[in-house]
Order: sequence, then structure tokens, then C-alpha cells
Amino acid sequence: MLNRLQESDIKLLRVFYAVASCNGFTAAEPVLRMQRPNISAAIKKLEERLDLVLCHRGRGGFQMTKEGEVVFQETKRIFNSFDNFVFNLKSLHDDFSGHITLVMMANLPDALILAISKAVKSTMQKFEDIHFNIQTRLYNEVEHVALSGECHLVVSSYDMVKPESLVFHSLGVSNMGRLYCHESHPLAKYQDALPEKVRLEDYSSIGITGMSSANYIGENQRMAIHTFSDSFESCLSAVLTGNYLGLLPDNMVGERGKALGLVPVGGKEFEFKHELFAINGKNTILNPVLKHCVREIAYFAQQG
Repeated sequence: MLNRLQESDIKLLRVFYAVASCNGFTAAEPVLRMQRPNISAAIKKLEERLDLVLCHRGRGGFQMTKEGEVVFQETKRIFNSFDNFVFNLKSLHDDFSGHITLVMMANLPDALILAISKAVKSTMQKFEDIHFNIQTRLYNEVEHVALSGECHLVVSSYDMVKPESLVFHSLGVSNMGRLYCHESHPLAKYQDALPEKVRLEDYSSIGITGMSSANYIGENQRMAIHTFSDSFESCLSAVLTGNYLGLLPDNMVGERGKALGLVPVGGKEFEFKHELFAINGKNTILNPVLKHCVREIAYFAQQG
């Protein structure tokens, strides 16, 4: 079993990372510029070093094991941190080249996703040697990835107490939403307001892990959280069962919400507004490239 990471292990992990990212040995050959027998030998050696089976290969095709999935995710974290270290080091020499890792919170509004795309394009045009790694994470992972050095910027809402270790750049836009239920739910008939005799706490609700404003809403009534989801998308699935109330962004519901049978509950009393930010850890050097990117995201977000 591996007790200390050596330089040779890093090389083996890079081979595994490429194979896992390409979902197969053959697809990884041009990426690694290695022939399949050499790739297979490297994976086998890594498995021996880790004392784990990372993937199955054969007639059934390439398939990672559960252990392989964990190693892949941890390897991704390591290489993101390496890339960010090199990027920050170059910034000290006014060398604005390399890869920027930008993380988006899952289920951002489409308008903001488009704004990020335009900002990335603008930044790459201004700084020719810059490339972007764009990833998506759940809300409860936002603080960790911003602090850990795994990424340079996170675009997300953040409704908790803001720690001093993070820097928040307001984008000037918000994610709007409200309380929803399925048309089969007993409260579906109260779309504009709830009668005084009806209490939300008498009905099961689903919350979102880490997002306090998705769990408690309204000045006079509180949701009865009986279970949790990890994103608005999974919250939506639970609401569609007809068994739960849940807070969902209006942009996610839209026209498809009507087709799915979603209806708002209680009118304006149960609306929410989450301000959206570009976030970085204080250990991230906010060089001219990142500053430009943040300004462009805010500009395009407000234009949309």
C-alpha cells in the first residue's frame, strides 16, 4: 500500500487520469502519446502501488471500480492544485499564461451560464495563452473548493455567514425563486396566499444541504424539513412526487414546470432572492487575468 507519494507515482496518476477522463485506453493513446500496452502496464503498476483495482478492461469495455472513481476524483484535485500553483507562480513574474480553473455552482440560471461563457471567451481573447478548466460543484462544496486551492474562481450564491478567508465579488444579479409543490399536493390550491388556518409546518418539506435560506423561509411560518437534497435538481425530483414542498429557482421551473405539474405556493410570502458572486480564496493571487474575468462575468451578467 502507498505510504508516500513519489515522482514516479505522479507520472502513473497522470496516465490513469487521462484514461479515466477519456473513458478508455484507446481514446487516451493520442492524449498521452503512448501505445496501449504501455498504458496498460502503467495502470497495472499504479494498481500494485495502491493495492487497489482501479478499473476493469476487456471485452465488456472500460469500466472504473468504486475505488477507481475515488482515486480519479482525488487525482483531479491534486492536478488542479498543481495547475493553480503554477499559474500563481507565473503571476509573480507577470507571466499571464496557463490554465484557470473556474467552478460553477450546480443549477445556475441560464443567463448567468451564458454570461460566464462570454466572459471566458473575452478573457481568452485578451490573454492569448490562457485556457480554462470549467467545472460544476454542489452548493455545499463551494466554500471548500474556493479555500482549498483547487480552483481560482467560484461562481455561486452564498447565504451563510461570509468567512474572512474568502473574497466575494458581487455580480449585481440574483437568483430568484419561490416555494413550489406538485399539483397533486394539498396546498396546490393556495397559489396566491395561504389561509391563516393553514400552517406550512404541518406539511413535509425538502431542504438543500448547507443552504439555510432553502430550509427556512417566511416571517411567520417555517418549513418542516423532513429530508435533504444536495441540489435544486434533486429537490425538484422530490417535489414532483407530490409528497414534499420545496424552494426552487424560477429559472429552473419556467415553462417546463407547468408541463411537470409544478405550482407556486403562498405567493410573495414565500419568495427568495439569492445574490450571486464570483468567489476566490484569499490565498489566490487575483492577477490581471482573474480581475478581468470577474469584471467580464459581472458585465455580461448584468447585460443579460
